Amino acid sequence: MLSMTGFGRADNRAEGREITVEVKTVNHRYLDVAIRAPRTLLFAEDAMRRRCGERLSRGHVEVYVRYKNLRADAHAVSVDMGLVLQYREALKQLAGELNQKNTAKVLDYARFPDVLTVTSPEEDADALQALALQALDEALNGVVAARRAEGQRLRTDMLEKGSSISLLVEKIAERAPCVSAQHGEKLRARLEELLAGAEPVQPERLAQEVAFLADKSCVDEELVRLRAHLAAFYDMMEASQDDVVGRKLDFMIQEFNREANTIGSKSADSEMSAHVIAMKTEIEKLREQAQNLE
Repeated sequence: MLSMTGFGRADNRAEGREITVEVKTVNHRYLDVAIRAPRTLLFAEDAMRRRCGERLSRGHVEVYVRYKNLRADAHAVSVDMGLVLQYREALKQLAGELNQKNTAKVLDYARFPDVLTVTSPEEDADALQALALQALDEALNGVVAARRAEGQRLRTDMLEKGSSISLLVEKIAERAPCVSAQHGEKLRARLEELLAGAEPVQPERLAQEVAFLADKSCVDEELVRLRAHLAAFYDMMEASQDDVVGRKLDFMIQEFNREANTIGSKSADSEMSAHVIAMKTEIEKLREQAQNLE
């Protein structure tokens, strides 16, 4: 099982090029990849996004890319000689008007705007993309390892909460027959109080009312479904690393909550209600943990 939280970093160097990739992932309902890379690597963003999709199924993924070109041909300096000559003529004219000698030197001309231009030659796109993807793969290895370690911790915690829910289900199942019997006794006592001095209620009629009330308060079906959901939950906990179970567990836990709410609405017994509240608390904790899983 994999968490959706992880971090990985990798540095890759080759032929005077240096790339650093950092990948951070957090919870998200779907796979959402955001890449922050220098303009030199904008052309590789689609390939990097696809590579993330091959390794990750869910989560918000932030990819940070830094690039340095340390090659001797990384930059080129060019001189605009036409502009230099225009500057020279302008200075000569200015010196004549001021009756002074033109003393401008080479360094002076170099400082004039637009005389010297620094450019970067076109990169080898294939070599640069290969270098970036290799660094990304190494960073993703770190992310997956971190997500797997966190997923194992989540699994242990969720299994403990599943055990707590199972125990509460059995406590409710043990208490339910007593509650039905109590409802029947309360109904008999209430009817006898209301009909005191009147014509006695026929036993058959009283038995029908008691049975009707007992059926309304019966939680057997909900308990059966809860046990079935718990069995499916444990099966998911044993899923292989290739199975993405986070969304499945989220739906399963919604079913847990639905059955717990139904039992709570049927219960007028304080002890059973306390068990239901405790179970809903554990279910909520389970839901919070499941939302961290891929």
